[in-house]
Amino acid sequence: MADEKVPMSLEGKRLLDEELKHLMYVERPTIVKAIEIARGHGDLSENADYSAAKERQSFIEGRIGYINSQLALSQVIDISQIKSDRIVFGAKVVLENQETSEKVNYQLVGVDEANIKAGKVGITSPIARALIGKSKGDEVTVHAPKGQILYDVISISYE
Repeated sequence: MADEKVPMSLEGKRLLDEELKHLMYVERPTIVKAIEIARGHGDLSENADYSAAKERQSFIEGRIGYINSQLALSQVIDISQIKSDRIVFGAKVVLENQETSEKVNYQLVGVDEANIKAGKVGITSPIARALIGKSKGDEVTVHAPKGQILYDVISISYE
């Protein structure tokens, strides 16, 4: 099975590149030093500092591997170049809840960029999947954990 491309914005790629650089050139050398110091404290089987440092090292190496694979599979999209009247990756949308008339703002971003508090929803989330391909004025049904929510698409932009 071929690996699927992972869509991400220029900003998302920049953030992953920065995190990778920090992990490789700051965190990794720091944890290697911490392991050396902990080894000097004697019996490793009862050495909490050593165990904690090894656990942290395992996390760092796992995260480095994950970021490298995401970057290798990435399809970086310059959102400012998108010209569409339909909702696609990168769209900033304003929705109005049909029941409450509450307006919400979302941007469809890569999975690693998602941050619901900042209004950024991952492209694989239920709300993003419901929005893809819709246009201004369309009705959208989102299957949320608390049931179906009906929204009207008020606006779509790419900035």
